[in-house]
Amino acid sequence: MAAAPVYLGEPVEAPPSDGISRVVFSHTSDLLLASSWDKNLHLYDASSRLPRASYGHQAPLLDCAFESDSAAYAAGLDGQIRRFDLTTTSGSVLGTHGQAVQAVAWLGGRGLLVSGSWDQTLRLWDPRTPQACVSTVTLPGKVYAMSAGQDRLVVGTSGRHVLIYDIRSLCSGGSTPEQHRESSLKFQTRSVAVYTDGRGYALGSVEGRVAMEFFDAADAQANKYAFKCHRRNENGQDVVYPVHSIAFHSGYGTFATGGGDGVICIWDGDNKKRLFQSARYPTSVASMSFSRNGDMLAVAASYAYEQGERDHPADAIYIRAVQDAEVRPKARKPAA
Repeated sequence: MAAAPVYLGEPVEAPPSDGISRVVFSHTSDLLLASSWDKNLHLYDASSRLPRASYGHQAPLLDCAFESDSAAYAAGLDGQIRRFDLTTTSGSVLGTHGQAVQAVAWLGGRGLLVSGSWDQTLRLWDPRTPQACVSTVTLPGKVYAMSAGQDRLVVGTSGRHVLIYDIRSLCSGGSTPEQHRESSLKFQTRSVAVYTDGRGYALGSVEGRVAMEFFDAADAQANKYAFKCHRRNENGQDVVYPVHSIAFHSGYGTFATGGGDGVICIWDGDNKKRLFQSARYPTSVASMSFSRNGDMLAVAASYAYEQGERDHPADAIYIRAVQDAEVRPKARKPAA
């Protein structure tokens, strides 16, 4: 009898043709964006897994973000940030950085886009004004990861710096971070995501670890912790993989991590428990995003060159139906 197929999700049709840097769901629909090294921003309908459109850029793309279901942003190696009208195929340059743009995030309550670059700056952009750049903030290193919550923006840079900004202050012209921390992980920051409830953030490193941090100083000292993940025994050796992506579930506040080992793990951070571990995807899990109500998880299976140039499977995006038991926190057992 043939073995039962491993459930990884259903692949989208016409995936990007080169490395996938980001997948992100809309906050108001089942539309899905994917930025890619193939120099295109791809738009999909996740419910049907069919492509809607693609939008060309001048260079490989490193990140993307929705403004709404009719507009989106993408940025990449050439330092350009482009705004695309998703109802047509038109796009325009919003602005530029001096070097590659690693991360972009739409601050919906403020009507502004924030971008983080290897040129060691954050920039805020207002697409409604002719001089779109409204603020530039100097950073202590290249931006490697960034995440915006309701009230705070967390930026991880080279040199293991972690900068926490009050979004209200930042959007009012402030340039001083609320907090400037050193990462509690010993190796380079690879991913960051603000908690669903806004209490803190999860930070992933290239060395298969995640740190659970809190904004409040008292909580930070009393409750922060770190754990190992995305490592596998191969030929008697413990092989460690980067944590490429961290995604929080909007309903339960549990979160998924995706690594260079091609595996997704779902965690209950409050109870320090792993809830679920997927079968292996064909290659690295480069990016993930939960849908707005948490019933789907988009997974970019795309080799991230952790082991240098080598043959690797074709890039793919899977839409995985999320089971409630995989993401619901387990009730704590009463103490004996």
